[in-house]
Amino acid sequence: MPETPFDESERGAWAGCAAAYEAGFGRLCAHTVPRLLDAAGVVAGARVLDVGTGTGSAAAAACARGARVVAVDAEPDMARLATRIVPEACVHVAALPQLPYADGRFDAVVGNFVLNHVGRPRVALDELCRVTRPGGRIALTLWAAPAAPGQALLGRAVQAAGVTRPPSLPMLAPEDDFPRTEDGLVGLLRGAGLTDTVCRSLSWDHRTTPEEWWSGPAAGVATIGRIVQSQGADVAERIRRQFVALAAEFTGGDGGLVLPHRALVASGRVAVQGRVVG
Repeated sequence: MPETPFDESERGAWAGCAAAYEAGFGRLCAHTVPRLLDAAGVVAGARVLDVGTGTGSAAAAACARGARVVAVDAEPDMARLATRIVPEACVHVAALPQLPYADGRFDAVVGNFVLNHVGRPRVALDELCRVTRPGGRIALTLWAAPAAPGQALLGRAVQAAGVTRPPSLPMLAPEDDFPRTEDGLVGLLRGAGLTDTVCRSLSWDHRTTPEEWWSGPAAGVATIGRIVQSQGADVAERIRRQFVALAAEFTGGDGGLVLPHRALVASGRVAVQGRVVG
């Protein structure tokens, strides 16, 4: 199946960004990993696939539980860094919605924020179901909407600087999108045929520094980074100044940032002959 314009844009947004991601946003995304693995039922000896592994935080945690872990990422730079960080996992370069694995190979499949970055979420979820054995569990995390105040900070800085999303960075097609809510994510899982579905909201305060939080956009990490870098040096500096001003709302007495975030953690079970496996 050909990539969508959104898929192609996402490839560019993450190309060569592994080290910069690990130094900033990676620590934020790692917060949900324990809940994600619990939701997938990851235990010692389980065959686990970590899709969209990034720099390997979920893969490392699954290995620490004694699981047999395969991890994939669409970005070769991410896969290389994950290989170094998690040598006990088998890391491949592969992209949804086409994974190079046999039907039913894995006992559990996890994706930490991977659905944020695919152009056809429903097709991607179908593929995750294909590689999960009947009775196995799939668990996913997703940023909730509306965004929590800390998550919205960088976007607010862009807006305050008078910058709009460039047309070269396409949005997800409306027919491929779904509500980024507990009900919306459960509906997506049920639509793929998963049973025993559950979704919970997870809120936490991410602690960082203004320098660390700005380092990701400055290095071009993710869509926010591509927006910043597409504007030229003068406009990028205007965005940075707006970020510094807005960040004062979240700055503690030690000068660090306390950024409220909220994510969804959802899971479901691949049915066996139309019934739930207990």
